This record gives sequence, structure tokens and C-alpha cells, in this order.
Amino acid sequence: MSHILVSLWPLFVLIVAGHAMQRSGFPGAGFWPGAERFNYFVLFPALLFSSLSAAPLNNPALPRLLAALVIVLGVVTAGLLAARRIKGWPAARFGVLLQGLLRFNTYLGLAAVSGLYGKEGMVFAAVILAVLVPAVNVLSVLALSADRNRSVMALIVPVAKNPLILACLAGALFNLAGFELKWGADKLLSLLANTSLPLGLLSVGAALKLDELRGQGGTLVGNSLMRLILVPMLAFLSARILALPTIETAVLVLFFALPTAPTAYVLTRQLGGDGHLMAGIITFQTLLSAISLPLVMAALAQI
Repeated sequence: MSHILVSLWPLFVLIVAGHAMQRSGFPGAGFWPGAERFNYFVLFPALLFSSLSAAPLNNPALPRLLAALVIVLGVVTAGLLAARRIKGWPAARFGVLLQGLLRFNTYLGLAAVSGLYGKEGMVFAAVILAVLVPAVNVLSVLALSADRNRSVMALIVPVAKNPLILACLAGALFNLAGFELKWGADKLLSLLANTSLPLGLLSVGAALKLDELRGQGGTLVGNSLMRLILVPMLAFLSARILALPTIETAVLVLFFALPTAPTAYVLTRQLGGDGHLMAGIITFQTLLSAISLPLVMAALAQI
């Protein structure tokens, strides 16, 4: 438990620091949108590309890891669809609840994997991202658009232009082609990648909206507990059924124990979802994960 706390508490300190900086107006209101955009389009893709370009894609556990991802996504989505049929949720609410259960804070996830499992863990994290990022984006758009028809192109184009997906694809192709990063390119990407995570965590804190926690307390608590406790349990059971090795199991469970992504708020607003509820879920899950994530990973380490 002490090792887990030592690895995770600096991450949450950065999130709190980002929120405090934003509230105090430092370094300025215009800083955060630009920093987040630069991270999303340059620094973070560099991290993903460098991780996947050197990943052992012939690892025999990878097919089982991908199968575990599909199981978790399938079970959670099916459960939400059944709940929607029973409760009659409109798409504006259904899409928010789905994002609360399936989307994940990528910056916090990769920083936690790096601190707990090092370079070996980052390899599996990059593989998980290569699958989850496009899958969760498509499911989120479908859920928020469930009350109206959207063309296939309207779903494909945003996913195809996503810089994280493009970086994962480029890194995997670079790897499979047998290329290697040489002549200092690996050091350049390493510098960019090392900058991405701390800046990303500060941006997560700056995006927290404490005012949005008012109202719908039952929904916030229910959705958050399912995301932070029940979904990681499902991920662990899937890993056990498929006999995944220890580190692959740990990284899989960690990603499904993360709070939802701050970018879910932007997508929700763009597609006419319940922005107030989405902002509340993002904020509440992020705050609660400071307690739940260390406990989940400590419990996993004891099994």
C-alpha cells in the first residue's frame, strides 16, 4: 500500500495544483486552453507513438488483453442499454451516463502506470489506448445521438482525425515495419512525452467544476461508484477468466478504475447532452478517485 500511495499522491497533488492555479488566475485565463490543445495535438501523441513504436507486439498475452477489453466494454454497454430501456433515459442523459462509465482520464492513467509499473506497463497501456480510444469515442457519439440518426461519415470522420488514434496507428505501423527510432529522434520524443503527463494533470485540475456538484447527488454517487469500483471488478474477473499475467491484469484494472475524461464535457456540449450532469460526474469522479484508485490497486496487489 505504501508503494502505491507514494506513486499516486504526486499525481493528485498536480491535479489540485492545477485547480488552485486556475482559480487564482495564474498564469492567465488564456493559458489553459492553449496548453491543453498543445498537449492533445503534440505532446501526448508523441508519448503514444514512442510507446507503441517500441512495444513487443508479438507478446502472446496481447490477444487475451484485447479480448478482456472487449468483454468489459460489451458487458457495460449492454447493461446501460438495458437500463435505458427500463428507465426511458433520453439520449442527452444516456450519453452522459455511458461516458461516466466507459471514458477514462488518459493523463492520470498513463502517469499512474508509469509510476507503478514503469516502461513495461507503459507498453501495455499504449496497446489498451489504441483499442479503447476509438471504441469509447464511437460509443459516446452513438449514445449521445441515440434519439436522432447520424450518418456513418459523421461517426467515422471525428475518430479518423483524432490525434491520439493517429499516433497509436502510426506507432504500431512503425513498429510492425521493423523501423527503429535513431539519430536522437528517440530522445526528442522522450522529452516531449515527459512534458505531456505533468501538463496534462495540471490541465485536469484546471478543468474541474466544483460548482457543478450541486443537484443530482444520487446519480453522481451511483455512476461514480459503478465506474470506480464495479467496473474495475469486472475488468479483474475478465482478466482472471482469460488467465492474463500479473502486470497486464494490473494495467487493465487500473484503466477501468480511472475517473472519466474531462474531454467528455466538450463532446457532451457539442452533441446536446446534459452538460451540467457531465461536469458534475467528471468532478466528483476525479475527487473520489483520490481515495478509490489507491484502494483498488492495493487490493489488487494483495490477490
